Amino acid sequence: MKLKKKIPLIDQHDRYGFWGGKFGGSFIPETLKKPVEDLTQEFSKLRNNKKFLKKRDYYFKNYIGSPTSFVKLENLSNHLGGAQIWAKVVSEANGGAHKIYNATVHALICKAMGKKYIVGDTGAGYAGKMLSMAAKKFGLKCKIFMGAKDIKRQKPNCDAMRKNGAEIVPVYSGSQTLVDAVSECMRYWVSNCDTTHMCVGSTVGPNIFVKICGWSTAQISRELKIQIKQEFKKIPKKIKLINCVGGGSSAYGFWSEFIDFNKSQIELIGVEAGGPKKSKLHAAPLSRNAKIGILHGAASYVCQNNEGQIHETESISAGLDYPGVSPIHCFLKDTKRARYTLASDKEALNAFKLVSKLENLRPSLEPAHAWSECIRIAPKLKKSDVIVVNNCGKGYKDKKIYIDNVPNSFVYVIDKKSGNIHHYSFTYICC
Repeated sequence: MKLKKKIPLIDQHDRYGFWGGKFGGSFIPETLKKPVEDLTQEFSKLRNNKKFLKKRDYYFKNYIGSPTSFVKLENLSNHLGGAQIWAKVVSEANGGAHKIYNATVHALICKAMGKKYIVGDTGAGYAGKMLSMAAKKFGLKCKIFMGAKDIKRQKPNCDAMRKNGAEIVPVYSGSQTLVDAVSECMRYWVSNCDTTHMCVGSTVGPNIFVKICGWSTAQISRELKIQIKQEFKKIPKKIKLINCVGGGSSAYGFWSEFIDFNKSQIELIGVEAGGPKKSKLHAAPLSRNAKIGILHGAASYVCQNNEGQIHETESISAGLDYPGVSPIHCFLKDTKRARYTLASDKEALNAFKLVSKLENLRPSLEPAHAWSECIRIAPKLKKSDVIVVNNCGKGYKDKKIYIDNVPNSFVYVIDKKSGNIHHYSFTYICC
């Protein structure tokens, strides 16, 4: 099993859609074969169509706000010692997270295919929020499937979805989280594929959805590669690119342009959700060495029980609370190009606490897992080493969780003129 040079990883699959001969594929019912084939053919044309690319680039720049910032975190670097710490602040993107890239591309594809309805799944609420924004922007009717548990813990993003005119469909089956939302969304598309386009919110699902999402989020690493060269005049000798991994869309987008580099120069580190420290449940199929299973139309490493049934997961982060992972990340693990580890709920909360104390960054719970790994390894590295963390989501959606678990993480300020209540992240006096 080998990676190929100068070929995007999303295209390194065989004719059956498998990466490395065993990850991915399209395990779909007969009723979805034609719509998936139609979407595959349409995407193949559009990704090479100059007018479509010009339109994509226009909206990436003028609607999403590309490029997002690349900044050095002086305070955190000095506090920890060791490596230089930088952030790719993808949370600056319109809507507050990387999901806007995939949502925008899917909305453009939906329009190109002449469909008026678009549906999607969401866990942390960002994929749903971004899809509702894109649907509103391009005049599409939107339906979002979301686990009932996640609706409760991600209220700010749910409010935004409704404000954008989207219908949220609560999913009460199973664990009432992302895995169940994806299942219900796919079931809906089976019955409505003639009039409706489906946007899978991450690099998971049948082969074509992995490709579209990866192609969309790759914008992050295209920007980062240019920014690193501008800042350092060349690619530094030692870089560690750290990203959280749930489904894996932000990590692939963050790493895409750097996969061809030697891993001794650029190390790719993915951080999964280890869950509560006292619980056996987690959402870390890669770092906990899960077995291969079939989930949502693709083969990948999946949390499962001894009978091969999908195992329930647990994480404080709704966006990482998923039993599977992208087949692309399974391929990167088996080729040893990327290293995967995990962070517990408590470690992620502590990382948020330190980063928000020292820097003007308020990461959501998803990138807080990546920041935890950064905090752990930075003191062990040389000053010439560079760590870049993808701050892929704003923490406002998690404000209730932070308020409940991190004392004084947010303060409330009442505007005397309007009477409106504003929430601000609290800068700590001490840790």
